[in-house]
Amino acid sequence: MLRKEYYDILLDSIPADTGLTVARVVRGAAWTAAVLSDGSCGVAMRTAGESVPRRFETLVGLPLRRAAEAVLSWNLEEAGEGLAALNAWYNRAERVAAHGGGYTESALAGLDIRGKTIGFVGHMVKHGGSITPELLAAAKDWFILERDPKPGDYPDSACEYLLPACDIVVVTGSAAVNKTLPRILELSRNAEIALTGPSVSLCPALFALPGLRRLNGSVITEREKMLEAIVPERRALGPFCRYVTLEAPC
Repeated sequence: MLRKEYYDILLDSIPADTGLTVARVVRGAAWTAAVLSDGSCGVAMRTAGESVPRRFETLVGLPLRRAAEAVLSWNLEEAGEGLAALNAWYNRAERVAAHGGGYTESALAGLDIRGKTIGFVGHMVKHGGSITPELLAAAKDWFILERDPKPGDYPDSACEYLLPACDIVVVTGSAAVNKTLPRILELSRNAEIALTGPSVSLCPALFALPGLRRLNGSVITEREKMLEAIVPERRALGPFCRYVTLEAPC
C-alpha cells in the first residue's frame, strides 16, 4: 500500500552508513530545519502536535539514517524534524542536478492544464504567487482543499470525494508530516500528481508511486540567514532557497 511505501522509499533510498549525523535542529515559527554534520540543510513545515511521546529524545547526534526514522513518528513536531533531516540529504544542489533537476518557481510550469480539473491540496493559489487564478483560466475547473479552509476552500475531508475526479492534483509537501499524503496519493492515482513546497523530498525513487509525475521542492542556498530568519516569525523561504523540479522519467 502507498500508505507504507512512501516512507519506506524515502528511508530505504538513504545508504545505511552515510557517515553523517544531525548537527542541529532549529524550530521556527512555521518551519523546522535540520543541519547535518557536513553542513547540508533541509526544511519541513512545522506541524504542532506533541500529544504522544517522541521516538527519540533528540535527533542531534544521531546518524542520519536513524534520525530520518523520526518522520514516522505520530509526535508531529518530531516528524517534521525527521522530514527536515531527510530533505537535508535529498535536497542538495549537486544531487538534484545529477538527476536532471531544473530551477522553477511554479509546480504547474509546462503542464497542459487546458480543459482539465485541478485539485490543490493546500492553499497555494493566490494573487501575486506562482500559481494565480489568472494562470488557471484555461482549466475546466479547479478547487482548493485545506485543513484550515479560507472562504471558497473545501475542507480537507472533501479529498475523499473530489480528488478521484481530478486530472491534475497538486499537493503540499507538508502532508508528509501529518501522514495524510499517502492517502492523498491513493485517491489521486489516476491523475497527474505534483508535490510542491519546501517540505518536498527531491527523491527520484518516489516516481515508482502511481501517478506521481513531478517533485517541486527547495534547495537551501542561504543556510545561516534562513536559520536566523525563521525563528521569530513565519517567513517565506524564497529569499533563502531555489525551487527545483524533478520530472518522472517518460
